[in-house]
Amino acid sequence: MSFLTNDDGDLLSRPQPRRLFLGQSGLLLSGAAVALLAGRDALAAKGAATPSDLQILNTALGAELEAVAAYQLGADSGLLLKPTLDLAVTFQGHHKAHAGILSATIVKLGGKPVEAKAKYDFPVDTLKTQADVLRFAAGLEKGAVSAYLGAVPLFRDRELAKAAASILGDEAMHWAVLRNALGEEPVPAAFMG
Repeated sequence: MSFLTNDDGDLLSRPQPRRLFLGQSGLLLSGAAVALLAGRDALAAKGAATPSDLQILNTALGAELEAVAAYQLGADSGLLLKPTLDLAVTFQGHHKAHAGILSATIVKLGGKPVEAKAKYDFPVDTLKTQADVLRFAAGLEKGAVSAYLGAVPLFRDRELAKAAASILGDEAMHWAVLRNALGEEPVPAAFMG
């Protein structure tokens, strides 16, 4: 048992991973998108976004907005003890930052960012304990790790790959911390696959 859990044994049997938003798309972002994602607005004028650039950015934005909503669900559940609630709010802030840069990039490239859904299909009825909420969040983070892992090698521009790898690292740390909070091995394997 971790100091962040109340070990009552009532865990979800299977985490619900966030949809993989980049791994199977086969789409690449332009140099302009790379520059914007890397925070280099001055480079934005060097290229123009393609419809596929905007599509992949909006799909990633949708997944980040879903993560923000999921962490809000956990925070509002009343099931999280103070240290765990603080952790959930911190991780939600990371996802808000990811969503913010994606949204700004889409706007700067002439697109229209997707908006958060009015309602997400989360397994609310199965979230009865703090451990349930942690297991749900860990499943989302594992899905995000898989999505970014699939996306990084698709990028031709190394700056974009670097930016995606940075987000991948953040998602992997979230997943490890949540697994630890559940009393599980934080890093279950030497390789992520």
